[in-house]
Amino acid sequence: QVQMVESGGGSVQAGGSLRLSCVVSGYTYNNYCMAWFRQAPGKEREAVASIVSDGRTQYADSVKARFTISQDNAKKILYLQMNSLKPEDTAMYYCAISDFPALLMQARYFEYWGQGTQVTVSL
Repeated sequence: QVQMVESGGGSVQAGGSLRLSCVVSGYTYNNYCMAWFRQAPGKEREAVASIVSDGRTQYADSVKARFTISQDNAKKILYLQMNSLKPEDTAMYYCAISDFPALLMQARYFEYWGQGTQVTVSL
């Protein structure tokens, strides 16, 4: 059974940083796409960044140059370094994994999801 557990969320002031982690267990494929999504109250879930098992990455325009997605392939841990945080980054952040090893940014392609970690950015 695949499990994904996020951690690292919290409350920070604008301009601050957080590092999210997502530990994946029970996933046996070596070729995949992992991603971070977020959902703010009353809004649609949106992709933040994705990374393929070969290291290619893609970012939403709203987070480019501020967020960095990375992975530890051996340990199956996904990271999201978030710098220069803004109040509009406030959301529940979810990690997800897809069996299809391409740069995916749409939720429907991801089979497995974590429970989420809350990020709150205040002025």
